[in-house]
Amino acid sequence: MEFFRERRRMPTYSEMTDLLGVRSKSVVSFWVEKLVAGNILTKDARGFLRPVRRSLSLPMVGEIRAGFPSPAEEELRDILSLDEYLITRPDSSFLLKVTGDSMIGEGIKPGDLVIVERGREARHGDVIVAEVDGEWTMKYFTKKRGVVVLESANAAYPPIKPKSELRIAGIVTAVIRKYHR
Repeated sequence: MEFFRERRRMPTYSEMTDLLGVRSKSVVSFWVEKLVAGNILTKDARGFLRPVRRSLSLPMVGEIRAGFPSPAEEELRDILSLDEYLITRPDSSFLLKVTGDSMIGEGIKPGDLVIVERGREARHGDVIVAEVDGEWTMKYFTKKRGVVVLESANAAYPPIKPKSELRIAGIVTAVIRKYHR
């Protein structure tokens, strides 16, 4: 998995011979088929390998108060898989990198990543990604007297009322921010 994390792809059969310390691609093929049968790896339509679950699991060691300090005990509470925590429907989800500051009041800043889930019906107050009259945007979905109005989380931006077209790409389900790059 280190190879996958560093290169963001699975190794080729030739690369696997080196990684596994074997000389024959048939040995690699044998083990790949075992991993596919064990539902650890899968092959896409073009025959490329990919992990069934790309999981990053970290130890959950407790809670921390975001106010007055309290002692934090470093005891193992659980193992938390970030992808399972953040993504409920992986086949219907995608990532977008945020530009602009129209949702800053919601805590969504430029440079953040948002996880967007397709196929859910937008409800009043959801943060959505939508194409409005040919322009893509991320805003709050609101309905006022039966009329859809998209609102920002920054007073510098006026509400948007679709003139001719509104196509909702999905609902924002999570925000990811990396502080140190």
